[in-house]
Amino acid sequence: MGKNQRIQRHPILDFERGKKVRFQFEGQWLEGYENESIAAALCASEVKIFGRSKRFNHPTGWFCGIGKCSSCLMRVNGIPNVRTCITPVREGMRVAIQDRKGILPDEPDIKVAKKEEYVQVLIIGGGPAGLETAITSTRLGLNTLIIDENPIPGGQLTKQTHKFFGSKKEYAGLRGFEIARTMLEELRKCGGRYLTETSTIGYYGKDGKHKFLAVQKREGDYQLLGIKADNIVVTSGASENYLPFPGNYLPGVYGAGGVQTLMNVYGVKPGNKALIVGTGNVGLIVGYQLLQAGVEVKALIETMPCVGGYLVHASKLVRLGVPILLRHTIKEAKGEQYVNGATIIAVDENKQPIEGTELELDVDLILIAVGLSASTRIISQAGCEKMFVSELGDWIPIHNANMETTIDGIYVAGDGSGIAEASTAMLEGRIAGAAIAEKESYNPEEAKMIKEEAFSELSKLRESSFLKAVTAGKRRCQQKWDEVKSREK
Repeated sequence: MGKNQRIQRHPILDFERGKKVRFQFEGQWLEGYENESIAAALCASEVKIFGRSKRFNHPTGWFCGIGKCSSCLMRVNGIPNVRTCITPVREGMRVAIQDRKGILPDEPDIKVAKKEEYVQVLIIGGGPAGLETAITSTRLGLNTLIIDENPIPGGQLTKQTHKFFGSKKEYAGLRGFEIARTMLEELRKCGGRYLTETSTIGYYGKDGKHKFLAVQKREGDYQLLGIKADNIVVTSGASENYLPFPGNYLPGVYGAGGVQTLMNVYGVKPGNKALIVGTGNVGLIVGYQLLQAGVEVKALIETMPCVGGYLVHASKLVRLGVPILLRHTIKEAKGEQYVNGATIIAVDENKQPIEGTELELDVDLILIAVGLSASTRIISQAGCEKMFVSELGDWIPIHNANMETTIDGIYVAGDGSGIAEASTAMLEGRIAGAAIAEKESYNPEEAKMIKEEAFSELSKLRESSFLKAVTAGKRRCQQKWDEVKSREK
């Protein structure tokens, strides 16, 4: 256990940590705060090792920070496989590195209540797409519920400190965390509901009726929810891509979004000297955010001959003296139990390493910023057909212009329907919410007008060089939806 890694001063953010609590880790008492996750509180005390891999017994630690990977699974109060990155730390908690099998306790000290719910629109995921779906459909008169497994509402917006571009309707000029607060207040005013710490565990619909089971964490117990809904909108976002290289399992190799969560949501420094792999917008933005948090950025590296993100973001870093090395990749992460260095190497036009060009970097933090993959597990389990669309980054649910999948009444929006960015996610959520209201005859004329305006704004946004490929991918997806539906007739 080392020194306190909490950020004390930040140029933009004020961290509302809440009440101080004490908890046990491996029998030793540590301090945390009630608004921190268990994993964030451990990182603040410089605990880097959260567990061991099953096959090779490699150390594992923080990675995604949003509950989408298995790196932070630990035993909490005797219960194994707890996702400590999305579980708030509480007074007196007992946290331990679990054995690799995660054996269940003989007498679990938990209570489970049961509750049945009915809503007209159930939204799974509370980021920009989910919030906009809920705001639109609720304003048009529908009974709407958002469920999200994270303890802090707002999804990816909560970790963004940069000001957004685009239209005022998509909150241009506001920082991401400010947009989250604004949208949550709008949702509250129009009567929408949002359940945090609520994980969807399965689709049990049949005969055209939709039903999901979900588990809601509450103080001291759990609640099993059976939620019946006329319409489902899955806005589950995306997970971070990984890279194969020696030492990539070491604590200190983190996803770029996971680092944003640790720094910008919980106010904890992820390390002191960083290497960033990837120069898309995420890598560039996180590079600047690391500097704001007091972390030295040794370099950004990119296999391509040009920067992948917006020039404005790259220029900020260059002006501050951060090297951006094109046609370079990572060769190896150094360290036995956690990262204490990295080797990078130049690559040729075929992205093959050029021996003899290695550079050794003194870093304790390696950020992976090499893109995202759509989170589609729950929508696959519901039976929605998928297709691979390279322009959208992955296998995605086949959907039409109204964001409806191949199963009537199940919709998608945001990165779960193809990787893009927050403004387009909001517009897709608006389209889905309006399309449902139009179909259900709730203020149909107004709903149609909202939908048409969103189509127009989306078309303008996708004229940019960064999003033209997305337009082509969406067109192919919609053509496939037409083919699937024609076969059903």
